[in-house]
Formats: sequence, structure tokens, C-alpha cells
Amino acid sequence: METGASFPGRYVPPTSDEARAALAEAARIRASATALSATPWPAWFATVSTAYVAAFPVVYGGLLADERWLLPEAAWGTVLLIITAVYLVLSAVAARSWRRHTGVALRLDVLPAWATVPVAIGLPALLVGPGWVFRATGQAGWLAAASVATAALSVGFHLAFVRLHRKTS
Repeated sequence: METGASFPGRYVPPTSDEARAALAEAARIRASATALSATPWPAWFATVSTAYVAAFPVVYGGLLADERWLLPEAAWGTVLLIITAVYLVLSAVAARSWRRHTGVALRLDVLPAWATVPVAIGLPALLVGPGWVFRATGQAGWLAAASVATAALSVGFHLAFVRLHRKTS
């Protein structure tokens, strides 16, 4: 599409008004894409994520525990594999459904690095560390504390997405 005064076969740059309108439209599209990217994950997926990270320390601790702690090691291993498989399948379903609904993928990179970097480092430690401490001490309170902490972290991340979405929309 040619803009400005039209001469056959020759490009004419846009007028200043046309350029300003194009820049305003680009800014509107960028803000819209940012708002969609910062849209909170579906509530059901936030609930599934919270349940998974809350259950993981207890199940992993059970896997590492003495054979006599509640269930045999094989049962803990089976439960861990099942909840992880269910979580991964539901994560894929949520991502595909969300992409189809909004046109963007479920993303963490729209959150500030000051929030995501500590979580990327701390969450694995919260998920597996208490299991090893439980194995060494025999005190199940470590597993309960990790379960509560990871659930709070998951809910906090979801609320951060909600807040970011409200700021950009």
C-alpha cells in the first residue's frame, strides 16, 4: 500500500500524520500483546499447580523415608510418577487451550527478573531439600513446612500475574 502523494512505480514516504498514526497503532498493538502475555493463567491451572507443588515435598519425602513410614517406597514412587505425569499432561492442556483462547502462550518471562530468578533457584530447593532433611532427622514437620511454603509461592505467583495483568490492561 502506497502512502503520501502517489506516483506510479515510485515509493513516497508517509506524511507525518500517517507516520504518527502508524506509531500509535504499533504502540497499541504492543500494549495489547503485553496485556495478553501477562494474563493470569487459568484459575484451574493455578489450582493444579498449587496442589502439585504442595504435594511434591510430602510425596518425595515419603519416597526417601524409611520403609515403615506410612507407605512402602514403591508406592511413594508410583504416586510421585502419577502426580508428575498428571501435572505435565494438564500443563500441556492448559498451554494449548490458553494459546487457542488468547493467541499467546502461558509465560513466566513477563514477570520481573527480581521475582522469577529467586523462585527458579528456590523452588527446586523447597521441593526436594525438605525430603532429604526429613530423611536425616525423621521430623515430618519439614515436609509440612515445605508444602505450605510451595503452595504460598504458587498462589503468590498467580496473584503477581493477576496484578501485572491489571496494570497493563
